[in-house]
Amino acid sequence: MGKLTKAAVPIGVVSIVLMLVVPLPAPVLDLLLALNIVGSLLILLVAMNIKRPLDFAIFPSLVLIATLMRLALNVSSTRLVLTDGYAGKVIEAFGHFVIGGSMIVGLVIFVILTIIQFVVITNGAGRVAEVGARFTLDAMPGKQMAIDADLNAGLINEKQARKRRSEVTAEADFYGSMDGASKFVKGDAIAAIIVTLINLIGGFAIGVLQRGMAPGEAVTTYSLLSVGDGLVSQIPALLISTATGLIVTRSASQGDMGSDLISQLSRNKQPVRIAGIAALALCLIPGLPKLPFLLIGGLVLFISTRLTDKVEEDDDESTPGDAAALEPQPDSPEAIADRMRVDPLELEVAFDLVELVDTARGGDLLDRVKALRRKVAMETGLVIPLVRTRDNLDLPASQYVIWLNGVPAAKGTSPAGTVLAIGDHLDGLPGKATREPVFGLAAKWVPAELQRQAEMAGATVVDRSSVITTHLAEVVRQNASSLLGREDVKVLVEMVRRTHPAVVEELTPTLLSLGEVQRVLQALLDEGVSIRDLVRIFEALSLRAKLSTDLDGLVEAVRAALGAAISHPYVTPDERLHVITLDPTFEQRLLEAVRPTENGQVLALDGNTVDALVRGCADLLEEADRMNLSPVLVCSPQVRAALSRLVRQVLPRLSVISYNEVSRTAQIESLGVVSGAVAIR
Repeated sequence: MGKLTKAAVPIGVVSIVLMLVVPLPAPVLDLLLALNIVGSLLILLVAMNIKRPLDFAIFPSLVLIATLMRLALNVSSTRLVLTDGYAGKVIEAFGHFVIGGSMIVGLVIFVILTIIQFVVITNGAGRVAEVGARFTLDAMPGKQMAIDADLNAGLINEKQARKRRSEVTAEADFYGSMDGASKFVKGDAIAAIIVTLINLIGGFAIGVLQRGMAPGEAVTTYSLLSVGDGLVSQIPALLISTATGLIVTRSASQGDMGSDLISQLSRNKQPVRIAGIAALALCLIPGLPKLPFLLIGGLVLFISTRLTDKVEEDDDESTPGDAAALEPQPDSPEAIADRMRVDPLELEVAFDLVELVDTARGGDLLDRVKALRRKVAMETGLVIPLVRTRDNLDLPASQYVIWLNGVPAAKGTSPAGTVLAIGDHLDGLPGKATREPVFGLAAKWVPAELQRQAEMAGATVVDRSSVITTHLAEVVRQNASSLLGREDVKVLVEMVRRTHPAVVEELTPTLLSLGEVQRVLQALLDEGVSIRDLVRIFEALSLRAKLSTDLDGLVEAVRAALGAAISHPYVTPDERLHVITLDPTFEQRLLEAVRPTENGQVLALDGNTVDALVRGCADLLEEADRMNLSPVLVCSPQVRAALSRLVRQVLPRLSVISYNEVSRTAQIESLGVVSGAVAIR
């Protein structure tokens, strides 16, 4: 059955083309004309019963096929009319019964149908299709952005996002195709007029010159057949034109056209009552027949009495009683469990910061937080959970608090009516001195109207929402490992399984459990290493896990596989990598001090050596901050893990990489050398 269905359309199209050159017997032509009329009626009924235009996406191609079939039937009927003076019972019936055997009546009806189709329906449908295609294409970027926003906010998943994107693309393609299909319908109307004129002139010439008919007899015979042929073609064409107009003017709804028509016209009884009274009032006009208007007016008034005014109900709104009934009791297990739930990431704002969250007052903080989730995912490979944002009346004015797993992780202020100016020479500007929350740079909250003056003073000016979003982003990066749960790791593993099943099957659960994979990924995030390249990470883990499942060994194996990708985020746009190195003698001392423990390798150093190491790194890092640089500490692979564990406790912003992880293309610039006694510049 499936193969037959697939072959039916190509066979049908080829048969239509053959009809243009192969003569058809009159009975076959009658059958095809009946099929044409019924098929056009079916297309019209389907167009009236769809809920949205895309439910009939094949319609533009169907219009082309239907138009081609009508033209082929026109050619076949013209051939029979001119050669035999007879074109079957259908055309004969239209020529005698439908138009009463009068050529004049037939021509008038034919012209009226042509005007209705060509001037009214086809032109209107063509214009609507053209405008619809243009507006749909213009709206595509906005719709795509809306889909991306919903995806970033977690309202939809990737599968739903792909489906919505495909629907947006299909909608644009559909209206573009409908714009072209309306041209087919218009061309068909013009062709029908020309074919009818050719039949009239050609039939008269053949009847008089070849068959020796009297002029009157020739006009009567061939004109009735030509007009009948034209009407047989125009009626299906009119049905298709009407279907085209219905398709392009149809907006998406929850019901078919008939249901929508009845429900929307009967939604309010007042217009129906007025229409009935107006119909009865027309009876007062002298000369008008009173019975039709009395019947129609009385019927409409009767219908209005059966209608009730329907109030639109918003599904999102409910009465206080309903809300109270649905809301769980304060002491119920559900309510207690809901209060017990700990959100991974929360943002609390004071009462005067609510305006940053309220979109009605121009607040864009929520949108920025949603965009932050996508940015962090692209940078670190971690899809952070939804950020629960709420107000807290107990917080001091202008304060916000960032909570991580139920514990305050950071707090800051964002005074109303101000902007944050970051710079060293801000004494001439009024405002409250502070520190930039991420890097601790000198800053000042200045009135928003002085933003231009602050910029002219050389300061970097940041709005309040950006301050909070940047602070939140830094908290997320510093605590990324805490946000990577076991369920998140499972999602990442399944994502890799869809594209690289062999990699996952070799790794887990055969070599490493899901928990062990989680520990490795958390360790990488602790050191600021992106876990986006999960395929290479899993491949490296599979090779190393066959030898040992030691955490430090697994992490170092992954870092070796990632290589230069680890140092790439620190490479400047001009291809420079700024590094801090260790004195070879001091590095050898560190290597000798490496000791294995249950929690990984550590450095067994005395307090003076640790102090010298930390002070030397801190001095060079502070100098790099003044030059707006982001350096890395480079050392040998053997000491890297233990040294990173020590440095991360006191200087979390200083990444420690091995020589194997240095970019091969970037130019290396040393900011200084750290020895056991002093930092050498």
